[in-house]
Amino acid sequence: MQFKLNGKSVDLDVETDMPLLWAIRDQAGLTGTKFGCGVAQCGACTVLLDGEPVRSCSIPVAVVSGRKVTTIEGLGGKSALQKAWIEKQVPQCGYCQSGMLMAATALLARKPRPTDADIDAAITNLCRCGTYPRIKSAIKAAAKL
Repeated sequence: MQFKLNGKSVDLDVETDMPLLWAIRDQAGLTGTKFGCGVAQCGACTVLLDGEPVRSCSIPVAVVSGRKVTTIEGLGGKSALQKAWIEKQVPQCGYCQSGMLMAATALLARKPRPTDADIDAAITNLCRCGTYPRIKSAIKAAAKL
């Protein structure tokens, strides 16, 4: 299976029905994308597929053939959003944060100055720790940069 992963071409020898999440984690060795629920509800596994957020636990790797996938590692740790995440001390346990960051990255790419309603509509990921106010604050701070 050939696709671009964080800007680099990869060719993974996997079954076409393998969930993208496991291809990323087990075959490509990128463990920033997390397994949460396995049924595309929690968002811990969110990655960008051609710039759009998708739940990688429910996407067969065949769907990404020839396309671009971006994981949390692809952000490089230096994006305005990641800096705001640290400044606003968003993570508590941190488990959901890579998925949150990917969803927020897609939001800011579409809407550089999102409203509260835009954020609420775009960030459907679940956070057991309840850091939603800090998430919203960080997204707004990054939008100002």
